[in-house]
Formats: sequence, C-alpha cells, structure tokens
Amino acid sequence: MALIVPVKFAPAPLPARVSCRRQFHVAAALSTPPRSNTPAVDWVKETDSFFEQDSRPIMLFDGVCNLCNGGVKFVRDSDRRRNIRYEALQSESGKKLLQRSGRAPDDISSVVLVEKDRSYIKSEAVLKIMEYIDMPFPQLALFLQFVPLFVRDFVYDNIADNRYNIFGRSDSCDI
Repeated sequence: MALIVPVKFAPAPLPARVSCRRQFHVAAALSTPPRSNTPAVDWVKETDSFFEQDSRPIMLFDGVCNLCNGGVKFVRDSDRRRNIRYEALQSESGKKLLQRSGRAPDDISSVVLVEKDRSYIKSEAVLKIMEYIDMPFPQLALFLQFVPLFVRDFVYDNIADNRYNIFGRSDSCDI
C-alpha cells in the first residue's frame, strides 16, 4: 500500500512584464564610434535643434519610393491636426535623425518615427504613426498591437523588400 502525502508547491515567480514595443531611447544613443582620428559625434545633441521650436515627431521615409510617398500623402491627409512632420531619409536632416535613432545614415530600409526621447522602426513606427492620426486609426493600432511583433515585422519586411518591384520608384521625392 502506498502512502500519498500532499505536497505544497510554491508558485513559480511570474516573469517581469516585458513590453512588446521595440523602442530606441535616444538617451542610449551616446555617440558614433570614432573612425581613425575623427572625434565621436553625439547625434542626440547634434539633432536636438529639430525639437527646440517644434516638439512634434518626425516621420522619416524613403523619398524615392512610390509606396512610401503614397503612405506619407495618406498620413498627411489623415492628420488634420498636423501632429507629424515629415523628412526624407535621403536628406541631410534625415541622415542625422537616422543616426540619432541608432541607424546607419544610408539605411533606407524602414520608416522611422523620431520623437524627442525615442525612435520607432518598422511595424512599431507604423503603429505609432497610426496613434497620431485621426480616427479610426488609433483604435486599429491598439488592436494590431496584439499581433506578435515578429509577425508584424515579417509582413513589414516582405513589403519593404519588394516595394520598388511592386510600386516602383520615382526620380525625386514628391513630398
């Protein structure tokens, strides 16, 4: 005959809540590593002037991509309160803001939303932009946040990688 003794188990500790938002905090962007004898540049200080007079976020987009230009026109038309500013990734200001966001100055692979204290890339940037524009997009963004980040970025990357083949490109920025 076996004796069964109840054993109390302590519940496993719950993991700390992890945010699904992939954010790049600007304070973490200390500087670019020095190349040879060139001094390091603090891109946060270098680009703070973009937010001194106007604290609105800046949407960085591929200025020669027809899909991106159409997206900017759509956001601009849906943003009646003018909550967002726009800058092409290829512009000098766009390159500086990319470096502020911890990205290479010639990286035009993703839309980036730069706020004063943080930056968002890929699908996170799209969702954050949706939060700034008019109804029903903030509610749609809230719903889409429940889709796992790897799924959203997988879809984003597939569209981004084929955007020139599907939508074409222009010779200059239309915006």
